[in-house]
Amino acid sequence: MFERKAMVTRRPNIVIAISIVLASAILAIAVWVLAQMRDDALRRAQDSVFNVSLLVERDVSRNLEIYDLSLRAVIDGLKQPGVLELDPAIRQMVLFDGSASAKDMGSILVTDEAGNIKFDSQATPPRRVNLSDRDYFKVQRDSTNVGLYISHPFVPKVSGKEISIAMSRRITRPDGSFGGVVVGTMRLTYFRRLFAGMNLGAGGSMALMLSDGTMLMRRPFDPKIIGINLTGTANYSRFTQQPSGDFFGTAAIDGVERWYAFRHIDMYPLILDVALSTRDIYVEWRHRAWIIGSLIAALDVTIIALAVLFSYQLRYRRAAEEELRVLARTDGLTGLNNRRTFEEHAEDEWRRAQRNAWPLSMLLIDVDSFKGFNDLYGHSAGDDALTAVARCISQSVRRPGDTAARYGGEEFAVLLPDTDETGAAFIAEKIRAAVQALQLRHVASSQHVLTVSIGIATTRGEAFATSRALLNAADDALYEAKDAGRNRVLSYRTVTHTSPRGGATVTPSTETRNSV
Repeated sequence: MFERKAMVTRRPNIVIAISIVLASAILAIAVWVLAQMRDDALRRAQDSVFNVSLLVERDVSRNLEIYDLSLRAVIDGLKQPGVLELDPAIRQMVLFDGSASAKDMGSILVTDEAGNIKFDSQATPPRRVNLSDRDYFKVQRDSTNVGLYISHPFVPKVSGKEISIAMSRRITRPDGSFGGVVVGTMRLTYFRRLFAGMNLGAGGSMALMLSDGTMLMRRPFDPKIIGINLTGTANYSRFTQQPSGDFFGTAAIDGVERWYAFRHIDMYPLILDVALSTRDIYVEWRHRAWIIGSLIAALDVTIIALAVLFSYQLRYRRAAEEELRVLARTDGLTGLNNRRTFEEHAEDEWRRAQRNAWPLSMLLIDVDSFKGFNDLYGHSAGDDALTAVARCISQSVRRPGDTAARYGGEEFAVLLPDTDETGAAFIAEKIRAAVQALQLRHVASSQHVLTVSIGIATTRGEAFATSRALLNAADDALYEAKDAGRNRVLSYRTVTHTSPRGGATVTPSTETRNSV
C-alpha cells in the first residue's frame, strides 16, 4: 500500500491516467445503459404498434364480416319461394336486416344482370340507377368464383355523398348464369374515425390499402391520396412479401422515416400498416439521454479536473520536498554539501572501496587565519571569502562521483573515490593555487592574501578500519600542514612513531608548497 502511494507521489501523471481510465469506464457504462434504454424504447413502441394493428384488424374484420353476412342473407332471401311476391314493405324487412342502417354503412342494393337496381335497402321503390360500369359489377359478372369482392373507392351514384367502397357478391341463377349482384357500400369515414382514435404520436401513420396497392384510407388524412396506387414503392413491395412483418422504412408519400408493422387482414384482400416515426419512438429516450449524458460528461470532466489539480499539487509537493531535501543536504552559504551529507557519502564510498579494493582519498581544507580575516574585514567579507573558496573547490572537483562539502566554519572537505594519493595531491594543489590566485587581501596572513591549507589521506588496503579513521588521518595531515607554515598540501602516511597531536601513529609526508 505504501509502495503504491509512493509510486503515485513520484509519478503524478499516473493520477491523471487513472482518472482518464475511470472516466472512460463510467462513460462506457453510461453508453451501454443508454443503448439498453434505446432498445427498450423501441421494444415498447413495437409492442404498442402491434397492439394497435391487432385492434384495428379485429375491428375492421368484424365489421366486414357482419356486412358480408348481410349480403349473404339477401342472397339467401332471394332464393326463398314467394319472397319476390311479398308486399314491398314486408320484403324489405325480409331481405335487409338492421346492419344495413348502421353508422357509416351505405345502401345494400340488388341489381339485375344488366346492372339496374331491383331492390334498394334505402328506398321503396328502388332508385333508378344503373351500376353496370362499376368495377364490383364487372368483376362479379365476368367471374363465377370471385366470392366477396371489395371495390376501389368511389362516390356512390345513388347518394352522391362521401367516398365509399363496395362489398359485392354474385347472384347466380339455378342454371349457373349471371343473375346480378348484391352490393353494400361502406363510407370511408368509418376507417378515418377508427384510425383517429389510435395514439401514434405526432409523426405516426396508419394506412389501409387493397392488395393491389390502392389506398383506401391513411392517417394523417389527405383526400388527395385516397385511391392512389402504391405499386412499385419500396414499402408496398415489402408488404406483399409475407403475411405480416415489420421494418424500418421511409414513406413514399411524405418522406418520413418510420418503423412499420403490417399485416394482411384475414380473409379479405386488405393490407393494414401501422407506423411510428423514429423521432417519436426515441423522443423520450433522447430527453433522458441528454440529461444522463450531461451528468456523465460533467462527472467525467470533474474527475479529470480534480485529477489534474491533484497531480499539480503532487508536483508542487514533490518540488517542495525536493527543495527541502536539497536545503537539508546543502550548505546555505556556499551551495556545497553540508557535513551530514558528506559523512553519508563518505560511509557509502568507504564500503564500496573496501568491496572493490579501490583507492579512496579525502581532502580536508582549512582557510588560513580566517578568524583574523573576520576580525579585520567583518563577517560579511568573511562570508564572501568562504563563498569564493567554495567556488574554487567546485571548479576543481568536477567528476560525477566526487563530493565537496563545507565541513564546518572555515573548513571544507572533498571525497575522491577511485583516486590514489598522487591524483588527490594534484587536485589539492589545484584548489590551493586557485584560492591563492583570488588575491583576496588578508594583511593578518603571512602571505598577505587569503590562502588554504590542505590535508590528504588515502586508503591503502586495510590501513584504515573505518571512514572516520580516514577522516581523522586527513585531519592529522591538515594539522601538520598548518603547523608547517600554512598555504600548503600535505599527505598522511602511516609510520611507527607517535603523532605530535597524540593518538594515531603518524608522520608528515612529502609536502607540496607554493613559494610565495
